[in-house]
Amino acid sequence: MIHSQALSFAEEYAAREERLQDLGDGRSSIHYPALFLFVGDKCASAVLPVLESCRRKWDNAGGVLGIYAAPEGGGRPEEGFGESLRTLTLPAVSGLDPKTVRRDLYRAFHGDSRYLAEMNTSLRRLTGSMADFGRMYSSFDVVHLSVVTRVDDPCNVLLPEIALLARAILGQSFKSVQTDLFALISEREQAESYGLSSSEGLAFLRELDGMQAPDYRMEAPLLVTEDGLSIPVSHGPSPLFDLVYVLSDKNERGTSPVNGMQDNYEIISHISLLKNVMRPAGDSGPDQGGYNNMAFKSGIRGSTGRQGYASAGFSGVRRPNRQIALAVLYHTFKRFREKLLTGSGPAPRERMELMGLTPGRLREAAMRLLPDKEGLNEMTGLMSYGRPSYGELKRLTLSEAEDMLFGSGGEAYFRSNFTEPSSRLLETVNPLTDWKPLLAAGDVAGPRVTFVQLAEWTADKENAGSVLHGLRQHMAGLRAGIASSREEISRLFGERVESLPFPRVPLMDKRTVRNLIHYLFAEGYGLKYELLLLETELALCLRIEAALESLHESSIRRLRTMERLEEELKAAALDSIGRAEGDVGRNIMEYYRAVTDEVISDIETRRGHDALQSERYLGDLTELLDRGSEEVLSRLTLVCGREILTKELFTLSFEEELLRRANVAAAYENREVLTKEELFRRLYRLLEEEASINVRLFEYTQEHRHEEKYFFGDSASEFMRYALSADETTRIYRLGFVHERRRSGVEKLNLMGGFHLEDLLYYRNGRIYYETYLKNGYGLHGVDEASLPALR
Repeated sequence: MIHSQALSFAEEYAAREERLQDLGDGRSSIHYPALFLFVGDKCASAVLPVLESCRRKWDNAGGVLGIYAAPEGGGRPEEGFGESLRTLTLPAVSGLDPKTVRRDLYRAFHGDSRYLAEMNTSLRRLTGSMADFGRMYSSFDVVHLSVVTRVDDPCNVLLPEIALLARAILGQSFKSVQTDLFALISEREQAESYGLSSSEGLAFLRELDGMQAPDYRMEAPLLVTEDGLSIPVSHGPSPLFDLVYVLSDKNERGTSPVNGMQDNYEIISHISLLKNVMRPAGDSGPDQGGYNNMAFKSGIRGSTGRQGYASAGFSGVRRPNRQIALAVLYHTFKRFREKLLTGSGPAPRERMELMGLTPGRLREAAMRLLPDKEGLNEMTGLMSYGRPSYGELKRLTLSEAEDMLFGSGGEAYFRSNFTEPSSRLLETVNPLTDWKPLLAAGDVAGPRVTFVQLAEWTADKENAGSVLHGLRQHMAGLRAGIASSREEISRLFGERVESLPFPRVPLMDKRTVRNLIHYLFAEGYGLKYELLLLETELALCLRIEAALESLHESSIRRLRTMERLEEELKAAALDSIGRAEGDVGRNIMEYYRAVTDEVISDIETRRGHDALQSERYLGDLTELLDRGSEEVLSRLTLVCGREILTKELFTLSFEEELLRRANVAAAYENREVLTKEELFRRLYRLLEEEASINVRLFEYTQEHRHEEKYFFGDSASEFMRYALSADETTRIYRLGFVHERRRSGVEKLNLMGGFHLEDLLYYRNGRIYYETYLKNGYGLHGVDEASLPALR
């Protein structure tokens, strides 16, 4: 629970910071309008990430629209784009025979005119909406149409019809429609239905090979008027798509990237930007050459003239906000705990005084529990049994004389008027309640004792610092005093009356007896009163001892809760840092220990030495700890989010923060110091490694492999200047950049092309399933199989 609570805070902080940093970034603008067409419910998960990536990074992305073509009753993308996302309805897939779903879907679409009619209406409304955003773009001559589909989605059996109709309707408003296809391969999802899924995927790739053939032709009555009249639309001879990008959730090394398909969604938006970016007026950045679509297409065309396919890889490095938040949580709490543990407070004698445990204070407390000693005088009024003479009494012991005079009346009176009232008052004593003002949080008069101090003060140790030990020493003295008092009482009541020092009045027997009675109650019961006082004080000390033991137990429990929380925060921070890439996670704990200490020291300078213990900050943790670690962490995250992470030291740009943390601007003991050049070299290598191409080819380096690599970042930054000049004399690929004033990080997009579909490992592995399923009667195509290109 603690781990997830801390991670949730870190995620919220990271999201907030990235939004703020993105707002500080100079976002790019696209030159021409852009439209994304998502085909099939298997790419529903792509809709929101792709459009959100554009909206987050493009200055004029408010005019970017999306179309989602999916079957009736199928899945829908997440909400959040309102009018920016339109839908096209395709025939339902549910209920169709899995063996013939692609064929049946194709026939259902062409057999029911309403699908095409509704599609015409929706696309025309869409072009009307696009016209409303005309002022956002430099030119309205061209529209960039990006089609996205999963290769194993049955709905893409209708891809030629959907793409051609969309292009035809858009062509009525734009002079040119540049159409690209992004074909997504999810190799992770094929564990259970790999046979049929691979067969459907290969069926689409075979159809795609036909669509991209230089002699591809298509003519179909796709345009439908409001009166139901059909108008043919024709294409070719030429490839249907300008470029086709094949993107898998496994890269060319055969490994699955951490972010899986999410990286492909970023690739789609970044390629769209790369091909359509508008260079800001007055941009004085170095001219490294932007992307040239014709040059790229030429580069991926083989010697036979056959157009190749493309793929891409993406990587990005941002300030590690999640790791920073977790490190700051840990260091803030650690600093607070260490502060609580520093110093044990007053000297032992003062501790006893603070808690009312000095002998004098304990005696006063015990005396308040007993009725006034003067009440013993009233005992002389007790009625005696008969009228024994002094002669009858003088040879008796004082105890025997009391029995002859009063029987058990004296003991009963003392018990009723002294012992029992003091016992009842003792039961009402609650030391923990009495100590509340001393232990209270907040601004209170006088010193305040923390549970950390109490853990030490109440420890069961034989040293002067333990108030428990001091109390027990006093209790030992009380027990000795009680034993001595009882001996004295026994001795007194065992003496003969005639030897006792009370006044005798000759010839006045009654007066002498009365004097004996006064002596009995004043001296004998006076000693019993003193014994009761000692016993009451001991009983009071026993209650106090139990309260101190309880305080010790609760204090130790709070300390252990703090220790566990600190350990869990440290583990969460280290675990998150361990997942950060290379130098991006370097020295986070060390650097942010110093930064957190500096921020807190500044707070203490301005607000006082104990500022963290004030209610504005963490306050007194006693109550929070008693409610559980979750409550403490809630308070800690509130304070860190409001008072620590908002300070200027946490608002550095990505590059400056990384340089400082990597020991370029700050050195730490026993740490390897990285030069700026070494750090840049490692970061450059990291971006390259993480931007591995997201497709698996049978030959890792195919014959016509063409590569281009682009950075997205501030060309004026030190790292970008390094990256653009690295390997300048030895590189065999085209290197360019999209200049953006960035504080948040740097990104890299690697493009690779020149391969053919038969080069895909997915193609080679799926072919055996495809051929087997065809032989077993599966209807995998809508068109006649004979019209498709041969398998290669």
